[in-house]
Amino acid sequence: MTNIAFSNNGNSPFEQLIGHNIGILEQWVKLEDIVIEASSLHPALLEQVRRTLAFGNECEYCMVKAGRPNLKKENIREQLATGFAELYALDHKSITAEHFTILKEAFSEQEISELCSFISFISASQKLGRIYNLTEEFQENKVVKMAELST
Repeated sequence: MTNIAFSNNGNSPFEQLIGHNIGILEQWVKLEDIVIEASSLHPALLEQVRRTLAFGNECEYCMVKAGRPNLKKENIREQLATGFAELYALDHKSITAEHFTILKEAFSEQEISELCSFISFISASQKLGRIYNLTEEFQENKVVKMAELST
C-alpha cells in the first residue's frame, strides 16, 4: 500500500502518485525526457548510474526494475560515474572539488554537468518513490524480485 492514493493521471504508478497535480506531472515527465534523451552520455552508462542510485536511495520500485548495476571493470567512465552517483546518494555533502578533478580525467565539463543533473533528477524521483512506499509490487517492468536481491 502506498502512502497516498494513486491519481487518475499518469502512465505508471510513479506518475500516478505525482499526478494529483497535472501541471507538476507534465513538467516532471518533460524534464525526465530532456535529462535522459538530450544527454550526450551513453544510455548504458546512464542506466548503470540509475541502478546504482536505486540501491543508494533504497527505492524498491527502482531496484527491481533492472537489478544491481552491471559494471564492466574495463569501463572507467562507468566506474567513475557510478562511484560518484553512489557517493551522491549516500553522502552528497562529502563531495569535494577533488571528486570533480577525478571526473574531469574521463568526462568533459558538459558531460559532468549532464551527469550531475541526471543524478539529481533520478535521486529526487527515487526518493519520492521511497517516501510514497512505491514497492516492488507496483513495478510492472521488474526483472528481479527483492528476495533475489537480498541474497
